[in-house]
Amino acid sequence: MKKAIIFDMDGLMIDSERVTYEEYCHKLDQLGYKFDETLYRRCLGKNKKGVYQVLIDHYGEDFPIDEVWDDVHVSLDNRLKLNTPLKKGIVELLTFLKENNYKTIVATSSARARADIILKTANIYQYFDDMICGDEVTCGKPHPEIFLTACEKLGITPQEALVLEDSEAGITAAHAGNIDVICVPDMKYPDEEFANKTVKIVESLLEVIDHLK
Repeated sequence: MKKAIIFDMDGLMIDSERVTYEEYCHKLDQLGYKFDETLYRRCLGKNKKGVYQVLIDHYGEDFPIDEVWDDVHVSLDNRLKLNTPLKKGIVELLTFLKENNYKTIVATSSARARADIILKTANIYQYFDDMICGDEVTCGKPHPEIFLTACEKLGITPQEALVLEDSEAGITAAHAGNIDVICVPDMKYPDEEFANKTVKIVESLLEVIDHLK
């Protein structure tokens, strides 16, 4: 029986992936680089180190990665502070979990300071029992460390947890930790290799309620 739900943040609870993509397009266009959704999808679900590696591998060692990362995330967070769009069903799901005594934790590749601000601005911070962030683990997704640490924080076994993810990196991380995972795709539907690692793929978080019932 599942006792806890582990939530990714960007692209799962917060409808931020499209906004992030727009900010990368704007910044890289300024610098004279071409950027598209195919390249962006390779960054989804990864922490800062992972995104750095994707972009440097693509553009080369001379790519101004620090400038790009800093400017994109300042612009992104300024937009999210003004308007933090929530994904369909998140409030209903969180309410259901609290009413039915599930433990809840956020496991995000974002840094703690950013996650705190976004979740508080979105008015869903109070629903969670705990949080584990990208700057608090050694290995980012697709390594399972962040999800296994989340289980430890809640005092549960991986078999008692269910991960909710939107990215292939997140699916891989959960599967590697022997934790069941449901995917709620955002900008990219998972390829078959990753889809086969999920319990199911659903269109919205509302369907997770039906699954748990």
